[in-house]
Amino acid sequence: MKIALIGYGKMGKEIERIARSRGHEITCIIDMDNRQDFQSPAFRDADVAIEFTNPTSAYDNCLQAFEAGVKVVSGSTGWMEQHDHEMRRLCTEQGHTLFWSSNFSLGVAIFSAVNRYLARIMDNFPAYDVSMTETHHIHKLDAPSGTAITLAEDIIHTIDRKKVWKLAEAPLPARELACPSGVSPLPTGEEPGERLQGSTALLITSVRKGEVPGIHSIRYDSEADSITITHDAKNRSGFALGAVLAAEYTATHTGYLGMSDLFPFLHE
Repeated sequence: MKIALIGYGKMGKEIERIARSRGHEITCIIDMDNRQDFQSPAFRDADVAIEFTNPTSAYDNCLQAFEAGVKVVSGSTGWMEQHDHEMRRLCTEQGHTLFWSSNFSLGVAIFSAVNRYLARIMDNFPAYDVSMTETHHIHKLDAPSGTAITLAEDIIHTIDRKKVWKLAEAPLPARELACPSGVSPLPTGEEPGERLQGSTALLITSVRKGEVPGIHSIRYDSEADSITITHDAKNRSGFALGAVLAAEYTATHTGYLGMSDLFPFLHE
């Protein structure tokens, strides 16, 4: 398979290493200083482009790839909240292909399934309040993480007493964050960071420190005890392998794709 890389930071380099180890060819690498290569024959020759950049450029990167007739696997977060509807339309009405996920790790896919299963159980036990903490490296600009949002939305869709998620604590000055617009506010009388038993808001605390690849913890707390599930990424290799597996899947499929297409157990 011929792969183009969009973004050549630490993730891009790890994806390149794993892709080559699986016998794939890297036909083109696009970074900040050679964006004109979207129009190059080498880019157009790719079966799939894997895009890991940032919230401010991911949307345009996808549009440029679509214009070149190249399918895209994107792991950039902090932009789909605004552009999800358009991306779906471009895939369903204009024949483009995008595989997007907030997290490509197999471990996170399993963790997501466990999260939904536990939420179904805890919907019956209102004495437990649920909250989340996500920790990432200091270079990550969006908060909460895309993975945290996906996990939170799964909880909200499952637990009737939770209606919205709310960022409890910003890890960086607001101007540096790519927080999604349109986040539902806390119900009247509740303040950010306030923990209220029976609150309809699921509070997410975001922490940015060091070079942490990603830690997500979901905690159910009652007066009697607490239950916590955690996914702790040790390095970027799990994310990179998942992105390459997604590219292998995308090469032979079309439309608006996601991890539930790649891993059928996520439908359960």
